[in-house]
Amino acid sequence: MSIASSSRAGNRGDGRLAAVFVAPAFLGFAVFLLWPTLRGVYLSFTRFNLLTPARWVGFDNYVRMVNDPIFWESLRVTVVYVVLNIGVQTVSALAIAVLLQRLTRSPWLRGIVLTPYLMSNVVAGIVWLWILDTRLGIGNEIIAALGLDRVPFLTDETWAVPTIALINVWRHVGYTALLLFAGLQAIPGDMYEAARVDGASEWRMFRRITLPLLRPVLAVVLIMTVIGSFQVFDTVAVTTAGGPAGATNVLQFYIYGAAFGRFQFGYASAMSVALLVVLSAITFVQYRLTRAGRTDLG
Repeated sequence: MSIASSSRAGNRGDGRLAAVFVAPAFLGFAVFLLWPTLRGVYLSFTRFNLLTPARWVGFDNYVRMVNDPIFWESLRVTVVYVVLNIGVQTVSALAIAVLLQRLTRSPWLRGIVLTPYLMSNVVAGIVWLWILDTRLGIGNEIIAALGLDRVPFLTDETWAVPTIALINVWRHVGYTALLLFAGLQAIPGDMYEAARVDGASEWRMFRRITLPLLRPVLAVVLIMTVIGSFQVFDTVAVTTAGGPAGATNVLQFYIYGAAFGRFQFGYASAMSVALLVVLSAITFVQYRLTRAGRTDLG
C-alpha cells in the first residue's frame, strides 16, 4: 500500500472517530434546540392551545403582536433592564478583572468572586427578596437603623427594575469578570513593562494597552451577556411576578404568561420568534461594530 493510500485511509478513520464523538452533541442540539426552534416558528403561524390541533392562521399572530401595546411595553421594560444590567455588570466585571490581574492572582480570591454565580437565579432571587423586604428584610432594617426611610425595592414601580438588574449583576459579575480575566492573560506582560519604562500611568496603560487588546474578548462577552439579559425570567418570576402594575413585566415573562397562563401558544411563539430576530440583529450589529473576530495582537 502506498503512503498516499495509507494517509487517505487514516484520514477516513479519523473522520469516523470524530463523527462518533460529535454525534451525541449534535443529537442533543437537534433534539433540544433545532427541533424546538423549527416547531416554534411553525406554531407562530397557527392558533394552538394544546386542547385542539394547531390551525393555520398565517400572519395573524404577528399582526396582533404589532398592535399589542403590552408587547411593546414589555419590550421597553426589557430594554431598560438590559441597559442597566449590562452597563453596571460590564464596568464592574472589567474593574474586578483588572484588579485580579494587577494586584493578585490568588485562586482563592477568584473562587470567592465566582461564588454568587454558583447559586441558581431562583435561589438568588428568593434570598434577595427576603433581604430587601420592606418590613422585615435585613437590608431595610439597616437602612432604618441609619435613620433613613425604608425603601420599597421590589414593590415600587421606580425601584423594581433597577433592583432586579442589580440582583442579577451581583450573581453574574464574578463569572463575567473571570472571562475578562482570562482575556487579560493573553496580553503580553512586556508591553506593560515597556510602558512603565516610558513613564505611563496605570490609567494610561489601561486606555492604551488593556482596552484595545482586550476588545475581542470584551466584544464576545458583551454579546453573550446581552443575549442572556434579554432572556431574563426566573428572577422576575420569584420576586415581583411582573409587578407592581406591570413595571417588571419583561418580554420573557409576558411570553410565559401568554403560553402557560392563557394557553395562547401560537401568539407566544410569534413573540418568541420576534425576540429571536431582535437578538440576531443585535448580535450582528455588535459583532460588526466591535470587530469581535479580529485582534490587535500581532
